[in-house]
Amino acid sequence: MPAPLNFKEASIGAMTLAKISGTGSVNPLQASKALCLFREEEAALLAPIFLKPFRALDPHRLHHHSHLTSNEIYTYARKVFDSPDSLLEVGGHIAAHLQSQSNHPNIKPGDLCVALVDGITLDNEPVNALCIIKSESQTPFLQISLRDGDLRLTTEQGIYPEKIDKGCLILDFEPEEGFTVYLFDKSGGGTHFWKRDFIGAMAVKDADYLTKRYSQMCVAFAEKGLPEESKPEERVEVARRAIEYLQETEDFDMAEFQEAALPGPELQEQFNTFKTQYQEETGHELEEQFPVSKKEAKKAKKRLKSRLKLDVGVDMKFSSGFIDKSEQLMERGFDEEKHMSFLKVYFHREE
Repeated sequence: MPAPLNFKEASIGAMTLAKISGTGSVNPLQASKALCLFREEEAALLAPIFLKPFRALDPHRLHHHSHLTSNEIYTYARKVFDSPDSLLEVGGHIAAHLQSQSNHPNIKPGDLCVALVDGITLDNEPVNALCIIKSESQTPFLQISLRDGDLRLTTEQGIYPEKIDKGCLILDFEPEEGFTVYLFDKSGGGTHFWKRDFIGAMAVKDADYLTKRYSQMCVAFAEKGLPEESKPEERVEVARRAIEYLQETEDFDMAEFQEAALPGPELQEQFNTFKTQYQEETGHELEEQFPVSKKEAKKAKKRLKSRLKLDVGVDMKFSSGFIDKSEQLMERGFDEEKHMSFLKVYFHREE
């Protein structure tokens, strides 16, 4: 289980900035020539803006296929943790590293912020952190200011905190293991460049992580991996059996899972094909044996929500509670006289 993070007392110590160019740009890399320092009240105000996106994320570790010290971000993080005065130099190296990796046509230019953060607690212990934020879009905003003795309305372009696209938070914790790292990519990780190519991080594949990923994958398989002609209740039943297996077993085993939740070789083959595609698209390589996290298995049932849209304008949503009793509460049939299918739903009262 990941150790609890607390950002309540966090503050930004210092920061470096850079302008990252897109693919094919002839513009040279622009990076800070001096550190950005903040007053105490500014540092406390900036911390929640920068750290909010990192709440409730899966922990990762920095890694490299040959040796950990060959990971550039690991080397830079270790240097700045050992010598905070090196932040300006390290920030420039990180910006140059990001620029060199931004060679995919889908990678956008943007503003990069690299900051030292103190006051974070991990499992109730204080820990310093290096925060790397990239914003790929600017939002216009209005500002009323006093100019030449009168009020003027001006427009500015700036970073909107809710729309920060990419982030990485490296905690100075267990450096020999690759630190504890949290990262996100709101713009979609189709190229995996932020997590894999730039950061070089791998998820900590503990019971929580694997249970959550399998439950998400099973729901996605029921929604997208079955043949198009599959009925909504058939899709829900596939997801329900998969989640039920996670809730009832102590140790996940792929062969046992397929036998219990995916009866029949055809369904199992469809699942294996979908699992391979899911791992490639999401970048999540999943183990086939692991202890099940009961906390995550309980949460998984809440994902069992189905939606049935009919061509006559009816849109029905089924909660997990209904799904468990769908065989008793819903009937499907065909009216020969009207030549139309129908659904019959039984209920006690309207709510």
